[in-house]
Amino acid sequence: MNLIIDCGNSFVKLAVFEANRIVDKKIVDTENFLKNFQNFIEIYPAIEKGILSSVGNLTKSDVLAVQKACRVLLLDHDTPVPFSNQYATPKTLGIDRIALVSAAVEQYKNKNVLVIDAGTCITYDFVSEDNTYFGGGISPGLQLRYKALNNYTAKLPLLIPEEPMDIVGNSTNAAIHSGVVFGILNEIDGNISIYQGKYRDLTVILTGGDTNFLSKQLKSGIFANSNFLLEGLNSILQFNSHE
Repeated sequence: MNLIIDCGNSFVKLAVFEANRIVDKKIVDTENFLKNFQNFIEIYPAIEKGILSSVGNLTKSDVLAVQKACRVLLLDHDTPVPFSNQYATPKTLGIDRIALVSAAVEQYKNKNVLVIDAGTCITYDFVSEDNTYFGGGISPGLQLRYKALNNYTAKLPLLIPEEPMDIVGNSTNAAIHSGVVFGILNEIDGNISIYQGKYRDLTVILTGGDTNFLSKQLKSGIFANSNFLLEGLNSILQFNSHE
């Protein structure tokens, strides 16, 4: 069994994989990580190895506890990955994006793949059919756009994301929902269309926290997978286990 730990700014995702299949997943806050981690380990004593990403968000004692529990790979920019990285500034490439591209090359071999991660930011990552990663794009995510309208204007309210009833917003709230949501949907559909024009037989993956909210409203054909990043981390662990 493999232990996957993905540490964000506020929360940590813990997952257990049996080969390439996810067995269990748990989301905990960083402050209570150690207690939840120890409970998780007790449930799955068959865990042999693990991978830990974004180690900077955990304390040294947290990282040591993980290292004592199993053989753990601390993911960084020098970790071998199953693709050729042609990003011009590889040391600035987010670890999460590295994991997403790893999942793409593992699950969609010899295919052109565009991975769209709809989280705090929306990231677009393209990997070619010969497993070469070139880069992509970064834009503000759903929540970030709502917050920006509230933070940088005097009177616009902070709203909870909501599916617009119509492109024509007949109130300030409705206009904000229309502008933000349709703006993102058209951005995503537009980006997919441009990539499809450049690369044949394009496979498109949508993942991230806003996957469910956005996927049902998009026009383009996509595969929605909220666990894609965890699967990517597992594929990196498997790749390095075979080194």
